[in-house]
Amino acid sequence: MSDTQTVITDQQRRISLIAILVVFMLGALDMTILSTATPAIVADLNGLALYSWVTTAYMLSSTVLVPIFGKLGDMYGRKRILVWGISIFLAGSVLCGLSGEFGNLPLLGDGMMQLIVFRAVKGIGGAALFTSAIGIVADLYPPMQRAKFMGLFGAVFALASLIGPTIGGLLTDHASATWFGHYVAGWRWVFYANLPLGLIALYMVANKMPTLNTHQGGKIDYLGAMLLLVVFIPFLLALTWGGNRYAWNSPELLGMFALSASAFIAFIRVESRTADAVMPLDLFKSRVFVFANLSSFVLGMAFMGAVMFMPLYMQVVLGVDATGSGFAMLPLMGGLMLTSILSGRLVSQSGRYKAYMVGGVVILLVGMYLLTGLDVDSTLTELNIAMAVVGLGLGPSQSLINLIVQSAFPIARIGVATSSTQFFRQVGNTVGVAIFGAVLISNLSTELPRQLPQMASSGAEFSMSQAQSNAMNPEAMRAGVRARFEAYTPLVEQAFAGERLAAAELVDNPLIAAELKAPLVDYLARKDATEVANAQRYLATYRAVLDDQVEAAVTTIERGTRTAFSNSITSMFTASLWICLLGLIITVFIPVIPIGTHEQTGNPDDRVV
Repeated sequence: MSDTQTVITDQQRRISLIAILVVFMLGALDMTILSTATPAIVADLNGLALYSWVTTAYMLSSTVLVPIFGKLGDMYGRKRILVWGISIFLAGSVLCGLSGEFGNLPLLGDGMMQLIVFRAVKGIGGAALFTSAIGIVADLYPPMQRAKFMGLFGAVFALASLIGPTIGGLLTDHASATWFGHYVAGWRWVFYANLPLGLIALYMVANKMPTLNTHQGGKIDYLGAMLLLVVFIPFLLALTWGGNRYAWNSPELLGMFALSASAFIAFIRVESRTADAVMPLDLFKSRVFVFANLSSFVLGMAFMGAVMFMPLYMQVVLGVDATGSGFAMLPLMGGLMLTSILSGRLVSQSGRYKAYMVGGVVILLVGMYLLTGLDVDSTLTELNIAMAVVGLGLGPSQSLINLIVQSAFPIARIGVATSSTQFFRQVGNTVGVAIFGAVLISNLSTELPRQLPQMASSGAEFSMSQAQSNAMNPEAMRAGVRARFEAYTPLVEQAFAGERLAAAELVDNPLIAAELKAPLVDYLARKDATEVANAQRYLATYRAVLDDQVEAAVTTIERGTRTAFSNSITSMFTASLWICLLGLIITVFIPVIPIGTHEQTGNPDDRVV
């Protein structure tokens, strides 16, 4: 191949950068806009049991395909792959919005299964979109200028994280309408909203962006790509299902882990013998690559532990509504935007990054420690302070990891190095979601019965999603509690009429007040009794205090649910704190190399300065 590079004008660079930022905003919004819309989606499609798969399907497909698209970008040009990625992404968006509109479909099943499949299709486009966008920045700018633009990418992601949940909530609540006699639910516009921005990005990339990296030839490592899928799909599925759908020591999960391990061994053997490997093993000869990606993986886990379940804490424990929880993320995202941009600019001026990386993780540790101190009586102000500190700590790692890795490799290998880095970050995020989700469910299975012993004794099912729904719809919960109490009225009347089976059932029910049980216990103890003493007085009292009993039960359920979720989520923050500490240790060992002071034409440069 020729080493001749396309001459790019300053105007082309500016237009290309704007196009890439639009593309990045498109992908970042998709990762955040669903957070407030998902409850309405699963309710409409009757898919509560598959709630988490709306996110998991996207993350699985996008994660395992990131290095594949990075290699394709090196081979055929990143602009071409980006155009295909945007096209697939937009097609997936349309299909997601149409999920369930035509009833059950052959092979695809009902609306919820259709949505999961189409989210996976969308994830394929997302993998190409993110990998190509970051790689193109390396084609456009030298390392010293690239640093400040990487900060812009972190800021775009933070902005999307800020406005995404709010937009999702507003569309879900207010965009429902009837078009040409057909009702369109508001949540469908969460997917259709991608189209205007996506079409603008597609036009700018296809028509305004110059051809950047030249065609490098080579071939696709199909076997390596297949093995990579077999490595991570069973592994991530096992982490997602562990402790939830299957026990950790179940044959199903053990088989998944065994399959993943076997595929990993085979993948190492294949990649070590393949010239055009999808993830070249010689990348790991670079200490920069190894430690930077370890840091990215671990901090990605901690990031998801801190952020993924934060809306759950706000909605259930603090009583903030879904749209309001989006606004409440402002301190975290504001802090992330500030340090992401600031660290990028400082590194672009000095060429030194180690202090900003380590300092960021130290600040992140402080923020996570503050989060561990939250409880059921904490205020939104206390949470905002902790979130702001977490955001300040997350910023540097969000913007600098890609820059560090790209600076360690020649320009011809930036695509595969960048995609591999993005791959490890997304694997960390996905593993974080799986692990912390399993931890949350495990904690709730203990905390909910502990905080609500009456419901545990009555055999009521404890459900995280149901608890969240109750918190978002207190009137619906109150109506449900009243209906349950009123359902006991015929049984109470039968019991006080002298029916012993009814009386025994009420005595065994933990939801029935003790003062109502007392005469029934006395009646059951007297084998020769034919009626309950003062039955009419107790019945009148029961009817008179029914409203009070309902309110007392609602208060108990609310307080117990909030306490259970608070304790469970705080335990997750504690686990995330230890993960951050591990991330700090790894970050300290990232080698220091020159940024922008050498041509990227040789082998990975691990020179310590």
